[in-house]
Amino acid sequence: MKKFVSGLLVGSLATVAAVAGAVATIKKTVIDPIDEKESMIEENRKKAMRKRVSR
Repeated sequence: MKKFVSGLLVGSLATVAAVAGAVATIKKTVIDPIDEKESMIEENRKKAMRKRVSR
């Protein structure tokens, strides 16, 4: 019985670690580039508005 409980615990921890790693990888490869692109577009929009006002 002790082996079963320890195996279940180790398996659960390994699964949680794998899911956390997958989420971190997806965030880094998909979500962060989108956020960077959006911030770059917003920055360019602000620059364009400043140029428009200064003329």
